[in-house]
Order: sequence, then structure tokens, then C-alpha cells
Amino acid sequence: MRLQTASSIRGEGLGTLLSLAASLTWLVAAAVIAWSLAALLTDPAVLSPVLMATSFFALAALRAALSAMSDRCLAEAADARIDVLRQEIATVEAQSTQPSALGGPGALAALAGEKLEALRPYLMRYRPARMRSAVMPLVILGIAVWHSWAVALVLLLAGPLIPVFMALVGWAAKSASERQMVEIGQLSDLLVDRLAALSDLRLIGAGPQMVDGFARASEDLRERTMSVLRIAFLSSTVLELFSALGVAMVAIWVGFSLLGELSWGAWGTELSPAAGIYLLLLAPEFFQPLRDLAAAWHDRAAAEAVQDEIAGWRAEDRPVRVGQGGGVAALTPQPVLRLSGVVHRGIAYPELSIVPGETVALTGPSGCGKSTLLRLLAGLEQPDQGAVLLDGQPLDDSNAAAWRASLGWMPQAPHFLNRSLRYNIAFGAPLEPGLLDAAQLAQVLKALPKGDLSLLGERGAGLSGGEARRVTLARAMQGAPGLIIADEPTADLDAATAKAITDGLMRFAQTGGTLIIATHDPALAGRMDRQIALGKSEDLSCGI
Repeated sequence: MRLQTASSIRGEGLGTLLSLAASLTWLVAAAVIAWSLAALLTDPAVLSPVLMATSFFALAALRAALSAMSDRCLAEAADARIDVLRQEIATVEAQSTQPSALGGPGALAALAGEKLEALRPYLMRYRPARMRSAVMPLVILGIAVWHSWAVALVLLLAGPLIPVFMALVGWAAKSASERQMVEIGQLSDLLVDRLAALSDLRLIGAGPQMVDGFARASEDLRERTMSVLRIAFLSSTVLELFSALGVAMVAIWVGFSLLGELSWGAWGTELSPAAGIYLLLLAPEFFQPLRDLAAAWHDRAAAEAVQDEIAGWRAEDRPVRVGQGGGVAALTPQPVLRLSGVVHRGIAYPELSIVPGETVALTGPSGCGKSTLLRLLAGLEQPDQGAVLLDGQPLDDSNAAAWRASLGWMPQAPHFLNRSLRYNIAFGAPLEPGLLDAAQLAQVLKALPKGDLSLLGERGAGLSGGEARRVTLARAMQGAPGLIIADEPTADLDAATAKAITDGLMRFAQTGGTLIIATHDPALAGRMDRQIALGKSEDLSCGI
């Protein structure tokens, strides 16, 4: 992962080392246990129970303390890494002017939420397990070689088979995890889409079909998840088989050697009880790091699937919103707006100059870049060629935030927060005097149960299409902007509602405001000072 804070790097390194230290502590504790048990068998007089108990419990407390410190460091480092990634996703998506190829809002929400959480067990378990599996078996193998070449040979034969089978199973696990992650993103997108259209689906009686669709998608996700679990159980079974055989063979050799039935395997000397017990205690610990690594291997597969998805998301080349600053004072007075040699997304726009107080209609067939031109004029995108000029100064990162602060924006598709109608207009600021009347909202408020304090859903629950458009008109006029940019403000409205919206826009223009609209409505366009038709001259393309 690319983004990583210095504190998270230190936390991961320290946590991994503490985890290794806790495992190494067991080697000393096992020696104390082996010596104590051997003393009970051979010469109980030399055994000091107090010293033995004190040593053992001190080592156990030390190991527990090291493990707790390791878990804490790794948890904090994982939190920091995931928080950085979530912040990156939120920042990039807020700045981008085009949707991600990864999917819709549901897929991105799943990535930032559920999928990033799949990195946590990888960061907390896999890396420490990998360190322990690289160090502990070698240390224990060295101790075994010192005491018995036969035990070392058993461990040496059984140990490498486990990583080999883990790698073979791991390839299948990664593929299954990738399919599962894709299914999660698709199901999240499906949920968002269906919730957005829930009221319409209920009106047309499509509820049962929607439920059946969710059931099929959920069943597909269940099958993906079960395939990952089947692979996990398979790898665990293989691991336990080899580790059980290895420990059993060590126990058999040690037992028969201590009974005097075997005289080979200990470098020509008899195996002492202390050494035999010590080897018996270390044999399971030889396989334990490999067990931990196998358990975390599937965490690694899931994390790699998420990392591949993040890498693909990062590789997307999407245009960024111009000017990332916020809270900048509005430009005053309203400047002259001009287009100079603007070409964007394959469309060449005409030379255009709009003076303060002028009303302009952008017309033309669908696909000729009217909405794109509005975004360029609003400073949401930068043209591929040419410039948008404010009193002769290019609209760029240095002044885009201030320019947008002086605008009112009326999008074609209304969007709302799950807050009151008043909040959806002013976002917590006091409403401008006479604003609700100017936007033709007085009658709308009377029909709502709590007036302007009525809660709206994200789709404007309780409002018709025309009423929702009036709310966006009030939002555009809030704050007394010098310019309102409106994208198809009367589209899909009945004649009476369209006239009400048009009258509201014209009242704003009569107060001296500048008005730029993109429209197919000839009645609305006819009330503007002038019309600019896009897509009719020979040098214009209509490819969008």
C-alpha cells in the first residue's frame, strides 16, 4: 500500500518484534519445565519448587505482557493504515469530476467500509506470523540438532511440506477471495440503486421481483463466501495432518530413547530426560508458527484482493475538480465571464462573453456538451484546451473556490440530505428574506406536515418532481449569488410547474442577477436575453 504514516510503520515493526520476543520467551520457559520434570524423575532433592514456580510464572507473565504490547501496537498501526486509506478514498472521490470505473456509490462504500476491514487481520496477524515462521522453526531446529539429529531430521522433513501446500492452496484462496470481493461491491451497488428507486418500484408493483433479485444476489454471495471457507478448511486439514505426524514421530523417538529401546539419533550419547522432555515441548512449538501463518494465509489472500482493487482504483485517470480550497469569500463585483478557445472532451465551444446581469440560454441537441459547458463555467472542470476567463483572468485553482462561492447551482437531478427542508436549502444558515416566496414554495410548505422543518429523504420524500425542483431553485438563490447556473430546470415538468420555475428564475434576473441555463424548453429559452445554439456550426462536434 502506498500511503503509510511513519507512526504506522514504527508500530508494525515494533509489534512484530514484540510478537517474536513473546514466542522466544517460551523456549526459556520450556527449558525450566523440562529441567524441573527431569529433576523430579532423577534427583528430587536438587529441585526447588519455589524457584521453579517463580521462574515459570515470571516467564509466563513476561510472555503475556509482550503479547499484549504486540497486539496493542499492531492494532494501532492497523487503525492508522486503514484510516489513511479511507481518507484517501474520500478525498479523491470528493475531488474527482467523474465516477469511478470501480462501480457506483455502493461499491465505493463497500470498499471504504467492509473491504478495508479485511486488511485489519492481515496487518495484525499475517506479518507477525510470517516473522515468527521465519525465525522460530530455525531456532528450534538448531536446538534439536544440538541434542538429536534424528529429531532435527523429522522436523526438517515435515516442516517444508506445510509451506508448499499452503502456497498451492493459497493461489485458489486468492482467486476465490477476489470473486467474493467483486460480488460484495456489486451487491452494494444493487442495494443503493434499489433503495433510490424504492418508491417507484412499489408504485408499479415490482416489490416481489426486487426481493427475488436480492435473494439471487445474496445466494451468489453466499456461494462465493462458502468457497473461500472450503479452501480455508482444506488448508487447515493439510497443516494439521503434517504437524500431527511430525509431533507424533518426535514423541515416539524420544519415548523409546528414554526407555533404552533406541540407541541412535543422539550423536552417540544417551538422551537425557531433560533433553528429551525439552524436545517434546519444542516439537509442537516448531509447527505453531506455521499454524499461525496458515490461519493468516487466508487473511493475506483477502487483503491482496482488496489491495488489487485499490491499485486499480488508484490507476484510474480521472479529471479533478478545479480549486480544492473552501471557505473563500465570494468574488465581488460579478466579473465578465468569457470562453476563449475552449475545447473539452472533443467538443470545441464557440467564443462566448457574458456580462453581469445578462440571461443566456444554451440550446442544442442532446450530447452536444451543454451540461459539460455549465460545469466548465462553474469551475468544476478545466478545459482540455483554451480557458474560461473572469475579467480576463483564467479560472484555475487560485480563484475557482472563490468563484464557486459566488454562484448558485441548480442541477438537473435534485439531490437532498436526510434533514429538514430548511436545512436542505440553507445548510444551517438563516434563510434569505422572501426566498421561499421567490421560489414558489409557499404552497408547498402548507402541504408538508411540519412546513420547512419536514424531513426529506435523499430522494426528497414527500415532494413531487416539480416541488423538488423548486427546492433546488431556492437553494440556488440562497446567499444572494450574483450568478445562477441551471441545468434543464424545467425538464419533465408540467406546463404550470415549468412556468412557476421559469418565473422564479426571471425574478432573480430582474434583481440584477446573471442567469445561464441549458435547456430544451423553447418557452424558457425565449425569455432569455439571447440563445447560444451548440452543435450547429461545422467546427462543433456532438460526441458526448
